[in-house]
Amino acid sequence: MKTYELYRETVLPISLLEAWDFFNNPFNLAKITPNDMGFKVVSKNLPKQIHNGLMIQYIVKPLAGIPLKWVSQISAVNAPYMFVDEQLKGPYAYWHHEHTFEEFEGKVLMKDKVIYAVPLGILGRIANTLIVRNKLEHIFNYRTTKILELFKEK
Repeated sequence: MKTYELYRETVLPISLLEAWDFFNNPFNLAKITPNDMGFKVVSKNLPKQIHNGLMIQYIVKPLAGIPLKWVSQISAVNAPYMFVDEQLKGPYAYWHHEHTFEEFEGKVLMKDKVIYAVPLGILGRIANTLIVRNKLEHIFNYRTTKILELFKEK
């Protein structure tokens, strides 16, 4: 299985606890996901804070408006410094997303590291080159812009 990595760093003009309060709420993911993804949390009785072992179900429409079920699990939490979500069911053959938060000059350095694999062997590799990688770049670029809008410097 061929894996790929996506990495982002963003400096947030907020405190570590403010960053954690926002990102540890699974409902806030919809606020920073592009509308064209058709992202919707469908889990019932979901808590407002993540915890180790939490499973979250979403519907996403990554390509041509076709809805796909995505189930992720929070596989590690070290509040307020990091958490990991991993896909249990969804469009990827493998998905491991590590979120870290560090105090940095009175602000927060947020890091996203995604290791992913696309199914379908050679066809998946071609799809990654032509479509998937660009779509992920678009999503994470949007997130960066949206997060910085939400947490404008005061």
